[in-house]
Amino acid sequence: MTEIEITADLVRDLLEEQHPDLAGLAIREVAGGWGNQMWRLGDELAVRMQRMDPTPELQLKERRWLPVLAPRLPLPVPTPVRFGEPSERFPKHWTVMTWVPGEPLDHGSISRGTHAADTLAGFLRALHVEAPPEAPLSTSRGAHPRNCTDDFQAFFQGVALDDIAADVRAVWDDAVAAPAWEGPPVWGHGDLHPANVVVSDGTLSGIVDFGDMFAGDPAWDLAAAWVLLPAGTASRFFDTYARADEAAIRRARGLAAMKSLFLMLMGQNGDQGLPGGKAQWGPAGRAALDRVLKGV
Repeated sequence: MTEIEITADLVRDLLEEQHPDLAGLAIREVAGGWGNQMWRLGDELAVRMQRMDPTPELQLKERRWLPVLAPRLPLPVPTPVRFGEPSERFPKHWTVMTWVPGEPLDHGSISRGTHAADTLAGFLRALHVEAPPEAPLSTSRGAHPRNCTDDFQAFFQGVALDDIAADVRAVWDDAVAAPAWEGPPVWGHGDLHPANVVVSDGTLSGIVDFGDMFAGDPAWDLAAAWVLLPAGTASRFFDTYARADEAAIRRARGLAAMKSLFLMLMGQNGDQGLPGGKAQWGPAGRAALDRVLKGV
């Protein structure tokens, strides 16, 4: 299917068709976004347009569950306020959501590491509660690392690691050997990487893109201790989180290695001008991998 060009005019036309009271607000494109494209709508809203995602499942999941989760989360998250349905003008789903102010971490930085570690731990403590039976399960996220060996192998082979390859493999093997999560499936974000969190004043100030949310093993989110936080703050994060046993930390560290390799691979793709590549993710992924290798 050919990609539909999403322009400010298209966004305004859709609003006029389905939510005319919002059509007069200023519309500005937001850089980034692959599965979905984001547009600022006025000062407090955003329009999330399904772009490369082959199905509307991720948006529909956010519509269903973010209003349930948002009220008990201690950081701002995008919350759906209006639904846009497929039409002749645009045959895909789109959603008007609250705007989360701040700068994406892949374009910003964290200078207040301890504060960010405590903030992330507090957010995940609030998120990681037992999910209801009807919560979405994911085949690719929320499972034990041993179920992701093919993905790890693909990323591992796609990135030139040279002298650290054996150390990275050892971290992964340790995660695969770690005991499985034995608690009930808990809510997880599923995709905590530098483009999906926002920062301001040197610390974390919001979490975005919940399309991969799932019920499963919290270690998937705990990997963010290395993927997002500055060097030397992972131990502070786990102390504040206070619910991760040794097995969870081992699984999280392996998953952080896999996520770091993915970021590095996307960076390589960006350097080569390949579709979906993000050049700025390469250095972020390598820095995260260095943190993983240093441990907690």
